[in-house]
Amino acid sequence: MNAVDILGYSACAVTALTFLPQVLKTWKEKSARNVSLMMFIIAFINEIMWIAYGVLREDMVIIVTNVIMITMCSVMISLKLKYRNV
Repeated sequence: MNAVDILGYSACAVTALTFLPQVLKTWKEKSARNVSLMMFIIAFINEIMWIAYGVLREDMVIIVTNVIMITMCSVMISLKLKYRNV
């Protein structure tokens, strides 16, 4: 693994953490009142496009990052729907 790979995977780790605080907060409080469903739907679509791009480029950093992100988006969408009336 070279320096460029290390930088890419480090960026992947930081990017993967961007939604984690919101996921944890929503889970803990069991409320998604102030969470935008549309933002996470748009992010989900964006992650699908990034994964497709990563596959076409054969770039594992892009693929791994966006698989993690789409997982977080999916969790947030599920939590938003579950706690929509809370």
